[in-house]
Amino acid sequence: MISKDHSNLSINIQCKLLKLHRSGLYYKPKREGKLNLEFMKLIDTYYMNYCFNGARRMYKWLTMDKGYKVNHKSTERL
Repeated sequence: MISKDHSNLSINIQCKLLKLHRSGLYYKPKREGKLNLEFMKLIDTYYMNYCFNGARRMYKWLTMDKGYKVNHKSTERL
C-alpha cells in the first residue's frame, strides 16, 4: 500500500492518509524463542488432558514435576 518510491507523496503523507503510524510501518515483530515454543507444546499437551486446570497449576506442574525453571507470569502469558 505504501510506496517508498512515490514521486508526489512522501511516506509521512501516505501514512497520514492511511491513518497509520510511521513507527508501525517499520516494526517487525520478534519471533518466539525455542524455549517458549517448547513450553507452549508442553502446556498444550497438559491442557488437552487436564482442561480444568488453570495457569497456577500448570506453573506448579512445569516447575515441580517437569523440573523447569519458569516464571508464573510467563506461564500465564503462554
